[in-house]
Amino acid sequence: MALLIGVDLRSVSAYEAGDTIPGDEIAERIVSKTGFPPEFFSGDDLEEPSRDAVSFRSMSKMSSRQRDMALSQGAIANHLCKYIEEKFELPQADIPDLSHEPTPEAASDTLRRHWGIGVLPISNMIHLLESKGVRVFSLAIDAREVDAFSTWKAETPMVFLNTFKTAEHSRYDAAHELGHLVLHRHATPNGREAEREADLFASAFLMPKASVIAQGLRSPSFSNLVQLKGIWKVSVAALNRRLHDVGMTTDWHYRMTCIELGKRGRTKEPSEISREMSQVLPKVFSKLNEEKVSRSDVAHSLSIPRAELEQLMFGLAITAIDGGGKGTSQAGRAQLRLVEAK
Repeated sequence: MALLIGVDLRSVSAYEAGDTIPGDEIAERIVSKTGFPPEFFSGDDLEEPSRDAVSFRSMSKMSSRQRDMALSQGAIANHLCKYIEEKFELPQADIPDLSHEPTPEAASDTLRRHWGIGVLPISNMIHLLESKGVRVFSLAIDAREVDAFSTWKAETPMVFLNTFKTAEHSRYDAAHELGHLVLHRHATPNGREAEREADLFASAFLMPKASVIAQGLRSPSFSNLVQLKGIWKVSVAALNRRLHDVGMTTDWHYRMTCIELGKRGRTKEPSEISREMSQVLPKVFSKLNEEKVSRSDVAHSLSIPRAELEQLMFGLAITAIDGGGKGTSQAGRAQLRLVEAK
């Protein structure tokens, strides 16, 4: 930034800290180089998620730049969330604190009972999270080191998913972040043990033990795994590990399947499922569109570039196109009540 606007690094640090206000010429350069409108820099500071309260998957592999990019998207998402919640009544959070449960698997079973979903496969993780009051946004960072993260904004849980990953990966990430929300709300959701617990929770939540055992999948072939993974909409790797964890495969069979996966490559998932998408975001913007409020209008109200708004919905919403067009029939059946539209 210092190089882009032609000042020294200390000046940029002083601008960010609020110790110095840039002159008009420098301010114009900042606006030009960042693409953000002047109102963004003169308005109130945005509430950025605290680093200690965010469940980053692998801090050791993530650069400080990638971390700061993710946190900045979280700050803009908070800004957008406030805008939406002022105009619509969204579901209230129903995310119990299950940190007292003896194991992540027990926490998974308790949450399924609490939500009344038994041991059935979950058809759509994003829809489920949104129905329970979780605000789900895209983390549009093309970096494998940044999988996903979750945090709390006061009493509202938020989950950010990297939509550059495979559909199975994003779905598993959603369950993993749910694990952090229910297991680590009152603790620092970072560290190897916290990640292990969230991972065990995700596996158990997506593939309940009783459901897996009922399929009788003892030592299945690779092709069987590819065919049967669609029951729970998980990756072959996740299903292979879950079968081993519940005692349906031997150590040897588990390792042989891992070797087969390694030969095939892990960046491409066989028989990839359809990507899960948001219900709330398309309904919100479809309703706003009916009120002649475009995405560009929303971005202007928030004093952010429209591109930043689109990034938060990247891969999660395809309806509510600007220009007076109508959303899909599903979006037209929105169960959201418009409180105010400007």
